[in-house]
Amino acid sequence: MAQPMTLTEEQLQLRAVVRQFAEDKIAPHAAEIDRTAEYSWENFRALVGMELTGLSYPEQYGGAGASLVEQAIVAEELSRVCAATSLSFLISKLGMLPVLNFGSDDLKSRYIPRIVSGASQCSYGLSEPDAGSDVASLTTKAVSDGDDWVITGTKCWITNAGISDLYTIFARTSPDRYKGITAFLVEAGWGVQVEKLEHKLGIKGSPTGIIRLDEVRVPDANRIGDVGQGFAAAMHTLDRSRPTIGAQAVGIAQGALDYA
Repeated sequence: MAQPMTLTEEQLQLRAVVRQFAEDKIAPHAAEIDRTAEYSWENFRALVGMELTGLSYPEQYGGAGASLVEQAIVAEELSRVCAATSLSFLISKLGMLPVLNFGSDDLKSRYIPRIVSGASQCSYGLSEPDAGSDVASLTTKAVSDGDDWVITGTKCWITNAGISDLYTIFARTSPDRYKGITAFLVEAGWGVQVEKLEHKLGIKGSPTGIIRLDEVRVPDANRIGDVGQGFAAAMHTLDRSRPTIGAQAVGIAQGALDYA
């Protein structure tokens, strides 16, 4: 039988500090964020000021090297007062997990410090209109052209669409259903277009949208892992990101109970 988890003294202190921060800096803007359905750069800057944008990343890239438990604590406390801001904390880690676990040292050194400092944000581009739960049926294509790849396709339900300047894109590089998918880290300025932002019932301050890539040229140096390793990287990433989404749900529930 699984034993209940007991937080360490340091983790309890982290919870107390983040709860006070969330109450003081994040909560006052939550209602307005929901009313206007606009991304809060003020809250994001507050996360940067508390060095929470670097919490999840290795120390060698300027991060704090926090454990998954500590990341879940922060996600829960932010969600307790503002679910949209909790996604501002979580989304870049989702986008960068393939880079952390499969990317080259060069790719890590070029991009992870940008995320840690808050200079960049990253979104995860896996789902498509006809490839949701069955992501292996994705049709976005990446065609090799010299030292580059030319990517064309559409991705939907993209958290932080239009805010992120980096997108982890999964594209088909061969017809093989599972081994024909490769991942790439794409800079928005290379041609990523936001086609539509969704109207949502909740978490309105975190944009969710459809993005389109129309023959976007990406250097091979921005390929994540080996050619054909994309499906494995995608599933590996989802397995490791779900616990903090659970923590987000717990935080939302706790906020509702506290308010009631």
